[in-house]
Amino acid sequence: MKKLVVFFLSLSFGFTFSQETDSLKIKELKEVIVVGTKSQLHEKQSKTLASVDEFLQKSTKVDLIKRGAYAWEPIINGMTTERTVITIDGMRIFGACTDKMDPVTSYVEVSNLSEATISSGQQGTCHGNTIGGAINLKRSQGKFANKGWDFTLNSGFETNNKQKIIGSSINFADSLFYIDTDVMFRDAENYKAGNNQEISFSQFRKLNLSTISGFRFSNNKIIEASIIYDKATDVGYPALPMDVSLAEALITSLKFDYKPISNRIDNWETKLYYNTITHTMDDTKRPNVPIHMDMPGWSDTYGIYSKVNGRLNKHDYMVNLNGFYNRSVAEMTMYPSDPNENLMFMYTWPDVQTIYSGIYLEDNWLINCHSNLKFTISLGMHSNNVASDFGMQSLQIFYPELEASKSRFLKSISTNYSYDKNGLQFGGGFGYGERAPSVSEGYGFYLFNSFDNFDYIGNPNLKNEQSLEANVFLGFKNSKWQAKITTSYFHINNYIIGIPDLSVAPMTIGANGIKIYTALDHATIWSNDLIFNYFIHDNWTWKGQFLYNIGRDNKNEGLPFMSPFNYLTSITFNQLKWDAEIILKGNTTQTEYNTFYGEDRTPDYAVINCNLGYKFNFEKTKIKLNTGVENIFDIKYTTYTDWNNIPRMGRNIFLNLMVQF
Repeated sequence: MKKLVVFFLSLSFGFTFSQETDSLKIKELKEVIVVGTKSQLHEKQSKTLASVDEFLQKSTKVDLIKRGAYAWEPIINGMTTERTVITIDGMRIFGACTDKMDPVTSYVEVSNLSEATISSGQQGTCHGNTIGGAINLKRSQGKFANKGWDFTLNSGFETNNKQKIIGSSINFADSLFYIDTDVMFRDAENYKAGNNQEISFSQFRKLNLSTISGFRFSNNKIIEASIIYDKATDVGYPALPMDVSLAEALITSLKFDYKPISNRIDNWETKLYYNTITHTMDDTKRPNVPIHMDMPGWSDTYGIYSKVNGRLNKHDYMVNLNGFYNRSVAEMTMYPSDPNENLMFMYTWPDVQTIYSGIYLEDNWLINCHSNLKFTISLGMHSNNVASDFGMQSLQIFYPELEASKSRFLKSISTNYSYDKNGLQFGGGFGYGERAPSVSEGYGFYLFNSFDNFDYIGNPNLKNEQSLEANVFLGFKNSKWQAKITTSYFHINNYIIGIPDLSVAPMTIGANGIKIYTALDHATIWSNDLIFNYFIHDNWTWKGQFLYNIGRDNKNEGLPFMSPFNYLTSITFNQLKWDAEIILKGNTTQTEYNTFYGEDRTPDYAVINCNLGYKFNFEKTKIKLNTGVENIFDIKYTTYTDWNNIPRMGRNIFLNLMVQF
């Protein structure tokens, strides 16, 4: 296996640095993962009914923390969701779970997703302040066209966890009206790691419904309504001490789109949205529980944004006024084994109400046909209010002078230069950004973290986290190959992390102690990635991507979830109705780990996947059949992002069928 890895990598680097160059389009530090459209049947995808998490893993900027087989937490540039912004069609959504079991990405399905836009660092501040970057999940939607009705059926099966997938979509469009509806259902049992080891409590069941409808008032005025309903039940989390009996989301929006008859304004889009999340953690199916607990959580968000895009001479500009109100509540009730003892109750999120209002300005100046300069600035007012008197009294045990409300002013600014001529592309930029502490960091109360086995308590007196950022990229392209290398450096002041406090006793039975969120003087993160394509023949392509991150705190100790050298290389074949791919992926041993944050040494691994697809056309009916084998050699392995070293899935054979008529 190691000889095979070396062979793949040596060929990859050889192809990357041995060819001539041509021209590339000017690009920013953004990456777009194209999932597909319903009319295309996701034809470019090797596994058409993969989860959204599996699609996001194709990005060099994104990795995912896995606590089970469902709802993985995205991290960007090695930074978790506190330091990033994740939106669906520009809408802010906040999970209702104190243990991050319900990331925003879990509430969409690949069948209604067209693309995911990943922005690095301060390039991602359009919808809110961020440090690490942003992900915007854009759903598929119809267009006004006289094409009438079309229908799609989806079906899939995976052998490892016996996952059954079934779904359908019904779409209609004419010159004045369109409606897209989509439903997807997944049901999976426990999966097996390498060597046929069953991973208990890794099952899940999920239903997703999505509808988007648009009406054209005139040639330049459109109104659009959207609803997502997502319900997951019986979700196991083998890396955590609790499972989830219910994760339910209702996400709605109403958008008005106006295209003025003007040379200076291209589009004016205004959206009102509302979403509500209910999440219930459950341990009733776990054996030998010291004390039974119920841990429900709720999150409600009301939001609005109004975005204008236009052009003035050589300047493409955007103005986005945006704001939201969020209410986050989480409870914990403990049931003693002795029924004569009283129940124990507390707020883990004490009804925290957050109001944000901000403005984002962007100017993309086309200096000449080869270069451009982009400026962005974001200003926002952020306010928290603890509405629960009982929750306030609990926090005042640690912070006697605590006031119910706290306001912050958040700032972000960046500039990036890009050059593109004769196949040479390069550029770079600088940025400064701030973020407010998350609800858990500011107001969390005895939140158990099973990764380092500590209870966590929030700190409402934390300062804004501040990031200075620099980035550089260099690319080449010609008719045979293309390559691009990117590096980003972040110097983060007031870096928020949990620090042990020996004066406070833990509440969780068996916990190592208490950590209170504290701001370190600074921390640094260096993120590097390389991607390339080599066109071997008209139908054959060699692809590769490589990633490496380094993170250090103020004591020069490692930060958690920093990627060791990570690689993915593949050969793809596409000809008329056939497509095929063989993939090698893995990473080296994680030696830059820090036991203080709960990490340990994870060994190197390499797995091979392969897939095959074929398209059928029968008059107006299109059929796409995909099959493949993941982890062909049934390797048992774990990675640096696997919570508590939970092993990954072993050999898995999948079959996906999509029919459109």
